[in-house]
Amino acid sequence: MDHPSMRGFDVATFANSAALAETAAGDWLAQAGEPQGELTPRFIALAGGRIAGRFLAAAAARARTLGFKFPSTHFFWGDERCVGPDDPESNFALARRHFLAPLMIPEPQVHRIRGELPPSQAAGEAEAELRRFAPVGQVGLPLLDLVFLGMGEDGHVASLFPGEAEEVMSSPAVYRAVIASKPPPRRVTLGYPVLCAARQVWVLISGAGKEQILRESLSSTGRAPLARLLRLRPQTRLLVSRD
Repeated sequence: MDHPSMRGFDVATFANSAALAETAAGDWLAQAGEPQGELTPRFIALAGGRIAGRFLAAAAARARTLGFKFPSTHFFWGDERCVGPDDPESNFALARRHFLAPLMIPEPQVHRIRGELPPSQAAGEAEAELRRFAPVGQVGLPLLDLVFLGMGEDGHVASLFPGEAEEVMSSPAVYRAVIASKPPPRRVTLGYPVLCAARQVWVLISGAGKEQILRESLSSTGRAPLARLLRLRPQTRLLVSRD
């Protein structure tokens, strides 16, 4: 496993997705504090996708072994599909199955995006909920301690897809409705500004067919959403599996 440091990001590579998930889970719990006295981070945005499921399952298993609780952590989401909370496509449902339910995270600490609502309404309610709990950063945006993201074959992160106009990408909206280029198309996502303002962003990258877009995203001329995020943030952590 190597850890080259480049410009505003660090890259750690792993032999497979299981090793990636285990390391990310261990690092997160070590950072969050001791089992009897959790410290930070407190405001977390979770991701969806296969690698997110593996990571959350690994984190839950490790937390149970350690007797680790999350008494002061509030969980939000980086994006959500516009489906109900019990739909197989729901990112909330994924987190509930692999992490929230096994650890019996109290409902008041879970702030899902209400994907069953009209997208604009869901985005507005999600922003209001995040602003209600998270502190405000220097740029007037709610400050997340840690955001977990995945990356798609086209370089999308959260539900920020290629092809958006500059004025859309620069929107100050905390959450906004988007039409994705892959199903299900209607989604709600955090925007670039709040992702850039987060204290930490970890991008978990696994799955076939992503090597080329990752290479392009790491270049100074990359055009994919991940490339834009890396240029805008002072530091981002990427965890990449070779499989």
